[in-house]
Amino acid sequence: MEKRRLGSSGLLVSPICLGTMTFGSPVGKEDSIRIVHGAIDQGINFIDTANVYEGYDRFMGSSGGVAEEILGEALKGRREDIIVATKAGSPNGTGPQDAGLSPVTIMRELEGSLRRMKTDYIDLYHIHWPDPDTPLETVLSVMETAYRQGKVRSFGVCNHPAWQLCELLWIADKRGWPPVVASQIPFSILRRDYQNDLEFCVKHDVGVTPYQSLQGGLLTGKYRRGADLPDGSRMKENPKWLGAPDEATFDKLEGTAALAEEAGLSMTEYALAWTLAQPAMSSLVVGVKNLQQVEDAVRGAAADLAPELLRKQDEITPPPPTNPTPFSRL
Repeated sequence: MEKRRLGSSGLLVSPICLGTMTFGSPVGKEDSIRIVHGAIDQGINFIDTANVYEGYDRFMGSSGGVAEEILGEALKGRREDIIVATKAGSPNGTGPQDAGLSPVTIMRELEGSLRRMKTDYIDLYHIHWPDPDTPLETVLSVMETAYRQGKVRSFGVCNHPAWQLCELLWIADKRGWPPVVASQIPFSILRRDYQNDLEFCVKHDVGVTPYQSLQGGLLTGKYRRGADLPDGSRMKENPKWLGAPDEATFDKLEGTAALAEEAGLSMTEYALAWTLAQPAMSSLVVGVKNLQQVEDAVRGAAADLAPELLRKQDEITPPPPTNPTPFSRL
């Protein structure tokens, strides 16, 4: 699988990043390990997890850690071949230091992730969500310490808009600290809120590694207007993870399915190929429940879409308007 640059990190990553949010439940330990090994055999060298991931068992404030423990088992003897990303910042308890990005919380969670994954270092360490109670300079100072200790090799953020990336890059430049190299955002054909941020990421060499490129399964083609929910689908297994689409969404899905057919691709392959065709994309975080879904994702990463298809898609699922000029001419 052809590799892509991960921003300014110097890392080369597969265009598909194996997501592990389903590990633990509904995907048990042994099946999860088989998926990891199968993904590596398919050429995937990038795996994403978080300190709080435990599949459908996850709730706000649960202790998490299950996916990291499984990944640690799966990577025995193969750790040096894989780029591992994990995160801190989401609640994993009810105490005052069990969420957010204070120095105490970050360093504690980093040590926990290293222990669970049985590794000495994290290739890409993300702050999971913005923390209004902790200044960005404080967060970066902790990351710089972890970087200097050799526990973190590069630094990324999740769910941060471009203006926060700008501030983080400015602070790092001012202080001589490691810069943000990657941004993980929710992004898909159906959800293009961050579209205008991608130009900033190109300009400042920040690699984008979006999640929900298949919009929780809506863009796999398994959900049809008026049809029963398919067995094994996320909407049927765990409705709180994915709300039922409305009629307008079905209109978009049917129009997109027609373009996928025109391209000679499955809906999944088309949705992933479209996302990889957008600016600044380094790798797509794709959560799976079986090896077939890994193979589908790899085929999607290898597909090229004609410019005319991209134009037609913009008509079906338009991008947001570009930012207006801040000053008006009188």
